[in-house]
Amino acid sequence: MLDHPNPRSLHCEPIPRGGGLAILAAILISGTIGAGIYGVSNDLVWLAVAALLVAGISFLDDWRTIDPGSRISIHLAAAALVTWGGFTLSNVSLPGVVWVLSAPVSIGLALLFIVWMINLYNFMDGIDGFAAGMATVGFSCFAVLGWLTEDYRFMAFNLVVAAASGGFLLFNFPPARIFMGDVGSSLLGFLAAVFILWADRDDIFPLWIGILVFSPFIADATITLLRRILKREKFWQAHKTHYYQRLVQLGWGHRRTVLWEYGLMLLCVISSILVRPVDPTAQWFVLAGWLLL
Repeated sequence: MLDHPNPRSLHCEPIPRGGGLAILAAILISGTIGAGIYGVSNDLVWLAVAALLVAGISFLDDWRTIDPGSRISIHLAAAALVTWGGFTLSNVSLPGVVWVLSAPVSIGLALLFIVWMINLYNFMDGIDGFAAGMATVGFSCFAVLGWLTEDYRFMAFNLVVAAASGGFLLFNFPPARIFMGDVGSSLLGFLAAVFILWADRDDIFPLWIGILVFSPFIADATITLLRRILKREKFWQAHKTHYYQRLVQLGWGHRRTVLWEYGLMLLCVISSILVRPVDPTAQWFVLAGWLLL
């Protein structure tokens, strides 16, 4: 499967886009080994089934373009499976503040969060080395946070995803020899969302820390979407107006843009690790600083 350049592309030559299948294979094989070591639980079974569902519809979209409605329907079905399996929000917490949620609100927010993360990760996979690099950094951070709380099961599964992403990055770093396609980007976005919910559920770290780790992706995609909606554009169609795409078009190029984005995410990661054990007042200062930035 080749990704042929079009008016919205930032590459000039056809590039294979089946790399997501390698990421999926690495996660499935290593994840199965991990499940054998740490035990198979119901939530992991639902997670695996839902991940295959996301990867399956994404493969069809890479092979033969699928209409947005069908894709979103499958994403919702996958999100419903993992929420049924126990990955949901019982409350929303910020430093020193906790809001307990009713069951319908809890499920609704979890579904919305998972579906949005699947799609925003897909939106942000637009230049060489970006999505794979962010996954390598982000899931490595989650593994460290799991290790700090002595949740080695959570740590192991995050290391699996980080290693799969890092192995792919060797072939995807600018200039890319292969793309991950929707299979890779949608799968990584799905796993990022579910692992954040997992961490929040098991008190490994709260939801806001997980969002801070991936905030370079979340902020860019969310603000761009809102801007396009306000301009009454067809926001579901591909475009080249994300901030990272605009940097490339301004002359930064793929390599310089991703290196600066890696640096930004590393700062988010360091903040997330250092801020976890401190008092709520200091956590609010960190959050306010990042919001201003």
